[in-house]
Amino acid sequence: MAYVDGYLIPVPKENKAKYRELAEIAAVIFKDHGALSVVENWGDDVPEGKLTSFPMAVKCEPDEVVVFSWIVWPSREARDSGNKAAMEDPRMQNWDPKAMPFDGKRMIFGGFTTLLDA
Repeated sequence: MAYVDGYLIPVPKENKAKYRELAEIAAVIFKDHGALSVVENWGDDVPEGKLTSFPMAVKCEPDEVVVFSWIVWPSREARDSGNKAAMEDPRMQNWDPKAMPFDGKRMIFGGFTTLLDA
């Protein structure tokens, strides 16, 4: 079954176009290195929680939106080698971490084995 990298990222609302541009470039790079698909979702109906929530998880500020994203890989092995190759890809080296349209310190991410794909 497929392997999925999942992400939650707080993005300033004013940076939506910049984030989308970055995501489009990154999607091409990840797909060039074996990803099956890259999905980026801009928060639209993401309520604040009392105990826990997506906004609380990334310490979302009032001017930010939670982005929920994932990359689907054929396997964990494909993900491990694909991620390594993507990070070494010269196209990734062009990005200045200080100019990113989001706060990477508050990004949450992880790898998941697929349990059900119905």
